[in-house]
Amino acid sequence: MENYTMLIAVVGGIILLFIFLYFVPVNLWITAQFSKVRVGLLELVFMRIRKVPPRIVVESMITATKAGLEVTTSDLETHYLAGGHVPSVIKALISADKANIELTFKQATAIDLAGRDVFEAVQISVNPKVITTPKVAAVAADGIQLIAIARVTVRANIRQLVGGAGEDTILARVGEGIVTSIGSAGTHKEVLENPDKISKLVLQRGLDAGTAFEILSIDIADVDVGANIGAQLQTDQAQADLKVAEAKAEERRAMAVANEQEMKAKSQEARAKVIEAEAEIPMAIAEAFRSGRLGVMDYYKLENIQADTDMRESIANPEKGSSGRKRDSKGGSSKG
Repeated sequence: MENYTMLIAVVGGIILLFIFLYFVPVNLWITAQFSKVRVGLLELVFMRIRKVPPRIVVESMITATKAGLEVTTSDLETHYLAGGHVPSVIKALISADKANIELTFKQATAIDLAGRDVFEAVQISVNPKVITTPKVAAVAADGIQLIAIARVTVRANIRQLVGGAGEDTILARVGEGIVTSIGSAGTHKEVLENPDKISKLVLQRGLDAGTAFEILSIDIADVDVGANIGAQLQTDQAQADLKVAEAKAEERRAMAVANEQEMKAKSQEARAKVIEAEAEIPMAIAEAFRSGRLGVMDYYKLENIQADTDMRESIANPEKGSSGRKRDSKGGSSKG
């Protein structure tokens, strides 16, 4: 029994030792003391309780102290609890201090919490970055398309990293400037002869305003000649004008056909009225016979006069021929 009791005591003691060393990181405290970092043992215990890794804070404090930075453990804890990257901020501060770049701890933490890599930003500020634009197509005044590629050298602007626009805005503005510069050129040959004019015109526009970068230079890497956009537009316009003219001609033809059909309908209507009027002549003659206003001899004289008139017309107009009037069975006349 005594052996079991001793074994349980030893195991319990080991477990308690591990728990003690977990909440009281003595090794970190010793390392901090030898590195001349003023941090208390209870302070490390409270870090554990606040769920802040003491190792990250102590190692960052040691690095900052060796670099001569004035940072407190409370500042590092606050930044960690806010979701920041403490080692990255310390490295950025050291790099900025060595490069004589003005960067405070407050600025560094603000940049880090804004979602930007503050250490990378300091590196870009020390060593400028080259951004290559995609192919930018623009058309000169003579209608020739040019395709340009530019390389933009930028340096990070520490003061505008928080709230400043990123690389996409720089690329968009540079592309817009290239399009404007090429479009203002009289001919595409001017651009091909002096591509540096594009760089000068674009730089004068102040494209880095409101961005997290400072544009140092814009260099045109390549300019290619594309399609003749002016000729294509003229061809398309000519085809469009032709279609419009054809549509108008078809409209006029349709109107002419409609007018012709309308005139034919009116002619048929007039002819029908004439036929209707001629149909009333025999009835009028019969009525004259009944009323005694017209005698038989008068009717024959009228017929003879009509026949004589037809003969004279046939002699005067041989191509027309006779009018084709013939007597019917009742002594009247009708057109054949």
